[in-house]
Amino acid sequence: MAEVAQPPDDGLTCPEVGGWTENKHRIVSLYATMFSTAMKDRWGKRIYVELHAGAGHSRVRGTQKIILGSPLRALAVEHPFDKYIFCEAVSENLEALRTRVQRQAPAANVAYVEGDCDLRAADILAEIPSGSKNDTVLTLCFADPYDIGLKFGTIKTLSSRFVDFLALLAVYSDANRAYKRYVMEDAVKVDEFLGSETWREQWKIAQSEGVPFPKFLAEEFAASMETLGYLRTPVHRMKLVRSDDKNLPLYYVAMFSRHQLAHDLWDDTLKYGTDQTEFSWG
Repeated sequence: MAEVAQPPDDGLTCPEVGGWTENKHRIVSLYATMFSTAMKDRWGKRIYVELHAGAGHSRVRGTQKIILGSPLRALAVEHPFDKYIFCEAVSENLEALRTRVQRQAPAANVAYVEGDCDLRAADILAEIPSGSKNDTVLTLCFADPYDIGLKFGTIKTLSSRFVDFLALLAVYSDANRAYKRYVMEDAVKVDEFLGSETWREQWKIAQSEGVPFPKFLAEEFAASMETLGYLRTPVHRMKLVRSDDKNLPLYYVAMFSRHQLAHDLWDDTLKYGTDQTEFSWG
């Protein structure tokens, strides 16, 4: 799977991102490619969802380099999904994404949901075909928040269908930096992220055992996913993305599925999804 070519500047809005974003997009794109190919003969329909879809293009901070966003990469997989659902809170970003999607893949079946995904979860779910015994539906949902603001209740709502998740867990770039604020008794952000109001008790135990706060949060999020019937995803099977300049840890990209095949595909993604410019899987 060769590296995606740099898109031209089309004059539409183009949010700035860190250079490490390319690494994240490569991982997600590789997994989406494997997923769409492996599942096309096993399920009647394959759906792709992004909860923080962005504008479709981003500019690497401090450079003139423009990179292709994960929605447009997902549209370009070898075996396209049967339907795409893109949710984005910023109107200008969503309009730019619409234009870029129409230009790249005019025939694709795409639904757009404007607004905060945590407030529009029911609308996103309504766009996913319910499926039946004779027309099965499997969804891959990528949750790409800037912080740990994604509410677990949103994940729970979508998980009422057959949905696999790729989730960005900003446990270093956000939670670790805002540690003092998030552990306050009246703070609810971590409660909503984990879907738990009792995590502080577990954190006291983990802290006494020397467990770092980011690792604790990632493990607790994975444990919350297990309560929804998802297979176990330990931290060592999450992809840790680091900053370009100081090589500092930023966030995990984690995969959650109820199916072992998806975990096998994720293992292949971790094997081949390095910082190299080309993948040897194809």
